Amino acid sequence: MYKSILKPLFFLKNPEDAHHFTFDLTKLTFNLPIAKSIVKSTFKLDDPLLEREVFGLKFKNPVGLAAGFDKDAKLIDEMAMLGFGFIEIGTLTPKPQEGNPLPRLFRLPQDESLINRMGFNNGGVKEAVERLKKRKSDVIVGGNIGKNKVTPNENAVDDYLICLEELHPYVDYFVVNVSSPNTPNLRDLQEKEPLKKLLQAVKSANDLKEKPKPILLKIAPDLTDGQLDDIVEIVQETKIDGVIATNTTIDRSQLSTPVSQVEAIGAGGVSGKVLGKRSTEVIRYLAEKSNKAFPIIGVGGIFSAEDAIEKLEAGASLIQVYSGMIYEGPGLIKKIKKGLLAYFSR
Repeated sequence: MYKSILKPLFFLKNPEDAHHFTFDLTKLTFNLPIAKSIVKSTFKLDDPLLEREVFGLKFKNPVGLAAGFDKDAKLIDEMAMLGFGFIEIGTLTPKPQEGNPLPRLFRLPQDESLINRMGFNNGGVKEAVERLKKRKSDVIVGGNIGKNKVTPNENAVDDYLICLEELHPYVDYFVVNVSSPNTPNLRDLQEKEPLKKLLQAVKSANDLKEKPKPILLKIAPDLTDGQLDDIVEIVQETKIDGVIATNTTIDRSQLSTPVSQVEAIGAGGVSGKVLGKRSTEVIRYLAEKSNKAFPIIGVGGIFSAEDAIEKLEAGASLIQVYSGMIYEGPGLIKKIKKGLLAYFSR
């Protein structure tokens, strides 16, 4: 139904308009008593074989919703009905910000990919907290945090600490995002010394809490092997709990969409099927170099159970989807879980 009816309708709309329309439609329909029952029965698939314990948290299944889809924690309960094992909100910043000028989200159907330059558009961390206070589902929620565009890099630590403080009682783990290509100079924070300083500050603040939460780092797929070696060293030195690999890529060499069309779109990070191979390479490199010393959440180009299994075999403990759901529909989550169930049962 999604691919034959809903997807063609959604794809007639501007991608960001379609995103907002999907949110409104989901909010309206999923909370109707009959619809709620149908959605739950259609998408539910629970099995002890799918359960995972990673960085001290118990996940009903290893399939998560990547950050960026529900930035402001508006659809946690509804997304939980689709059968996700965990949901990551954000990226959230201390102050609300509009993000980059429109248009800033583009489809590349030929590559089953997306280009975005959203720019951490969100309503601010305080607004998200108010929604988190009202959520009803018990799904694991991660808080992906970043800095405001106007905050200079030398003061970036302050922004991350504000978000940590505000979100701490309401999320189950944190993700330090320094890898988006759409906030000016943000990726400079991935350099060894700035990153170490940032992670040490976040880890220290978290450790002072009565119940510290796992701290993860989200990295770009465009890092060199030498930079990935630094990541392994920094994770082990700062003793954070894991890595999310990967964010969007600025590399467009693998796209089959005409160059003129891609150039006309302009700046932005690429996600979707084209990212699959590289994100798996990064996962494998980190797992092998660290001797699997820390958990990795694999994200990028997951469109099937086979893609998810590839990430797990490369060294990921959990996986996340986003672009794959846009192209394949919400039924993708259950399909992946069915495939994983067969894989784990072998």
